Amino acid sequence: MVAIAFYSITGQTERFIKKTQLSAHQIDDANPKYDMGKSYILIVPSYQDFMMDSVVDFLTYKDNKKNIIGIIGCGNRNFNDLFAQTAKKITATLKVPILYLWEFSGTNQDVKNVRKIVHDLSAGESTKQVQKPKELRGNISFLSDFRD
Repeated sequence: MVAIAFYSITGQTERFIKKTQLSAHQIDDANPKYDMGKSYILIVPSYQDFMMDSVVDFLTYKDNKKNIIGIIGCGNRNFNDLFAQTAKKITATLKVPILYLWEFSGTNQDVKNVRKIVHDLSAGESTKQVQKPKELRGNISFLSDFRD
């Protein structure tokens, strides 16, 4: 099974993970430096950059930056271009695909789609990006210390 790491401040991302019933590592503010040790998907909510220090610490720890195979993001579409901004910025910086985006705590269909993505990747199958935000076509700079 492809591993999953996620970050949650308000609990919405954590609630979504629980709905999927998938095993996942929660990035902890008190101890964000955790070695995933294998390929994984990162699931992140949309917050301002300064609120993502724990995610930065996690990504820059050991081989976590090299082992990430895709990003799943969430947020609030009412914020227009800021919807899933963290996922968009990390994917642009690390050059890994956004696999899926959902709003708020996700719908039942979002849960099914994410479970299918994890299943397909775990089986060695490729998965189509369900959503490719138009914002990814622009120049997004973020976390430049991730670049090799």
